[in-house]
Amino acid sequence: MDLRRLYGWSLLLGLTLAPAFASAAGKCERLVVTGSPDAPPYLWQDPQNPKKLIGANADLLQQVAAELGIKVDLLYAGKRSQALDEVRSGRMDMLIDAPLTLSELESLDYIHPPLLENDYLVWTRKGSTLVYSEAKDLQGHPGAVSEKSRMTGGFSTFAEQQLTLTRTPNLTQALQKLLLGEVEYVLAGRYSGMAAAQALGMGNDLLAFEQPVDRPGLYLAVSHNSACNDPWLRGQLAKKMTELPASGLAETALQRNIERWKAQQQQQPPSTPPVPQKK
Repeated sequence: MDLRRLYGWSLLLGLTLAPAFASAAGKCERLVVTGSPDAPPYLWQDPQNPKKLIGANADLLQQVAAELGIKVDLLYAGKRSQALDEVRSGRMDMLIDAPLTLSELESLDYIHPPLLENDYLVWTRKGSTLVYSEAKDLQGHPGAVSEKSRMTGGFSTFAEQQLTLTRTPNLTQALQKLLLGEVEYVLAGRYSGMAAAQALGMGNDLLAFEQPVDRPGLYLAVSHNSACNDPWLRGQLAKKMTELPASGLAETALQRNIERWKAQQQQQPPSTPPVPQKK
């Protein structure tokens, strides 16, 4: 074959394959991820290794990433606001439990659908006369909610304008107020409320209405400043998020991490539940 023709074919083949090789070379092989350090069973700081975060979100992302051939380092970055700053800046690549807010669209790409949805339920004492089927039924009744709760913007506005809610530093204090009769209900996640009530020894004293009052999503959110933020990664993660609900993996991960968190709580000094007021 003529050498010039051979060279021409080689050049053409090289140009054809170049995008594929560039894509493969540009594929992100390692994601540095963070999130809330105090949101069991979804995510919390590992007491055995405080530099790490564990929970249902962590388990699900690790499985998804393994299927994509990506290594994930899920690291503690401080409280919620500090974790968000780390991701905005690009020092970390992704938030694993981001609530969807319009203001953050300037710095984060949200992966749809969410990794998990967090059903917020109305928790009451057993024997309560509170009647609830929709949010407006709570008007005129004193309630409590942890200031760490992250609900949708629409419900947050409604709650601020229409409901009488005491904000407590954490869910434990909100549930204690409920058991003491200081409030009639607590707004808490289905699984976080269950885990906290059982860990506090309140499991037999409280109940939750099945109809969620709010259902915020917990999204994967990739920083605009992350070197890993490319169409391939976003597309593959979105595909995996779409497949996840039908797999049953999310429910399994949640149940496993409820038990995991309860076991960790039982290793700590027991807390004495408050004594309910006599009516």
